[in-house]
Amino acid sequence: MGDIRVDGLSKRFGLHQVLDNVSFRLDAGGRYCLMGPSGVGKTSLLRLMMGLEQADSGRILGVDPRALSVMFQEDRLSETLNPVENVALVHPDRRVSKPWIREELSELLPERSLAQPVRELSGGMRRRVSLACAVLAPSTLILLDEPFTGLDWDTKHTVVGYLRSRTAGRTVLAATHGRDDAGLLDAHTLTLSSSDGKK
Repeated sequence: MGDIRVDGLSKRFGLHQVLDNVSFRLDAGGRYCLMGPSGVGKTSLLRLMMGLEQADSGRILGVDPRALSVMFQEDRLSETLNPVENVALVHPDRRVSKPWIREELSELLPERSLAQPVRELSGGMRRRVSLACAVLAPSTLILLDEPFTGLDWDTKHTVVGYLRSRTAGRTVLAATHGRDDAGLLDAHTLTLSSSDGKK
């Protein structure tokens, strides 16, 4: 795993310039918060790094799609499966044990919820399942889009502690607008400006 570089990245959707000449570097194994108000282009930047969108100009270096895990802004979960089954469904190693997944999820969710279909869970619980799907994958780069949405203060602290303990040595980039998130995560801050889309 090496550093990741974003050089001169620009992206337009129709007449709207979402990103304009954005450049930054992520040191290998570092934690970063991508900050900025809603609509400034945080999700678009993450989608470019995932390879789900193509930039109009600029380049992204150092991202290996085979070693990338993602928590999307919307929960991409199987509604009929329980949290343990959802993590097992997306984990690349089909031999991973459900008891191990259950033990990990018990750090984030009440025990009784682990057997419930996710359609019966609250929004905050669903976010925690989505986070576990990304964090428990054997990736070297983790991209998180608004990972703390719907979490109260105490739950957020639990989730942050879990995230920090499970991602040591891996590069983490979390898009968020929470002012305190970078401090909680002990993360560097990258800020996108609504005026020019630049760091």
